[in-house]
Amino acid sequence: MLFNSYEFLFLFLPVVFAGFLWFARFGHSVSALWLVFASLFFYGWWSPKYVGLLLASVGLNYSIGYVIGHARSRAHAKFFLTFAITANLGLLGFYKYANFFIGIANGLSGGTMPLVDIILPLGISFFTFTQITFLVDVYRGVARDYNFIHYLLFVTYFPHLIAGPVLHHGQMMPQFAKKETYHLQLDHVAIGLSIFTIGLAKKVLLADNFGDYTGPVFAAAGLGIQPDFIEAWTGALAYTLQLYFDFSGYCDMAIGISMLFGVKLPINFNSPYKAANIIDFWRRWHMTLAQFLRDYLYIPLGGNRNGKIMRHMNLMITMLLGGLWHGANWTFVIWGGLHGLYLVVNHAWRSVVAGRVPTQGVPARIYYLAATLFTFLCVVVAWIFFRAESFSSAILVMKGCFGYGGISLPSKLGVLADSLGNLGGLGLLPAGISYGGVFLNIPGLGSLGGIAPFARLLVLGLLIVWFAPNSQQFFNFVENMGRGSKLFNWIIPWQPRPVIGFLFGCLFCLALSKLDKVSTFLYYQF
Repeated sequence: MLFNSYEFLFLFLPVVFAGFLWFARFGHSVSALWLVFASLFFYGWWSPKYVGLLLASVGLNYSIGYVIGHARSRAHAKFFLTFAITANLGLLGFYKYANFFIGIANGLSGGTMPLVDIILPLGISFFTFTQITFLVDVYRGVARDYNFIHYLLFVTYFPHLIAGPVLHHGQMMPQFAKKETYHLQLDHVAIGLSIFTIGLAKKVLLADNFGDYTGPVFAAAGLGIQPDFIEAWTGALAYTLQLYFDFSGYCDMAIGISMLFGVKLPINFNSPYKAANIIDFWRRWHMTLAQFLRDYLYIPLGGNRNGKIMRHMNLMITMLLGGLWHGANWTFVIWGGLHGLYLVVNHAWRSVVAGRVPTQGVPARIYYLAATLFTFLCVVVAWIFFRAESFSSAILVMKGCFGYGGISLPSKLGVLADSLGNLGGLGLLPAGISYGGVFLNIPGLGSLGGIAPFARLLVLGLLIVWFAPNSQQFFNFVENMGRGSKLFNWIIPWQPRPVIGFLFGCLFCLALSKLDKVSTFLYYQF
């Protein structure tokens, strides 16, 4: 079931919310169980057969977690922890990477081992990682809450189940135990519905529109068609903003839905394109995954404790595995490797320019503007590999971005060039430009109306990501916003006023008018 669907908005969510409050009259455990059953129904809407897999995973991990917490010795606890992590990663590996490794084995050996007929269960990466954090923290003595109903809800809680965030038991279990959670809180309902509306608008008004330009470019590249300069940058920038608004929209909707039930999910998205370096980008993008990789992979590998060379190696290993987490394709590994390389270069650059970066006045603004734009460009390049179906198609898009496919200007600009005396012939415009050409000749893009609609959409998207406050800034529902851009950080506190409610109601109706097609969230496939 999708958040951006009529059945969710007008049937599932109202029924679940009303039932949550009604069952609370009979006890908090009853109300929590209602949420568990609703979450399982939500998950089973996609494929009922995987509900059993989810419940088996929850039962196994809870049981082993209890055994670890009550083990007679440290050695026994470590044995069960190792067994549980191996079982979790084995389950994840079978469903997500079996065919990937079979393909590698066939390629290396020349064999013809048949691929396994597998459908990837939705959210398997998220509920697997969520439970691994619980097991490790039980072993460390951090987690001591063994309430089975709360644990079951912690893992299956439907706002996060499909596409995150990666939850930590310490953030969620205490909230499920609070009495206040099970009472109607009008301020939470008002803020929750408002945040949800913003997320829905991001998804259907922005992300889906950018997706119309993304798909044809990468589909054509997948068929071996070389995009030209404008087409390649159209595809790359469209996907960069599609993924931004799609993931940001999902995060907002998940937070908003959860606030209706009096539960605060962790912030998972904090204006990452405002980052002035890649280190800051990863403090802002998919924040809970970045924290998981840091706490449960990078630090156990040694972190930065063994010198710069080992730190850089640990960064590369962490990002390569983080890339592979996103999908069983070499393009994701390359994407992770690029970000690992970016982080290594970023750390090296910091050591070189330490104390020399301007911090005040015009020089500081110019430096941070240039750094933000350069970081954004590096992220766009990496997204090409993230989106492409294969390495070869990613290279075609990359070549197009560097002009290897030529440049075909829109017909109106071509006429303008001719009327100005053939600027190309005078050497005032680069060779290889086709004047009077048809913008976006790739099949499927010509019907989108040319360059003007995309240019307007692109400008709007960039203005929002660089200059508008994000959701948590607008609602100011966290005490410390943390790392803000030195250029673009500002806060507009939300006020529960009738005019604000009216504007959000209009925005919600506008978003509803665009729910004319089924559009899944991009992170569902991870």
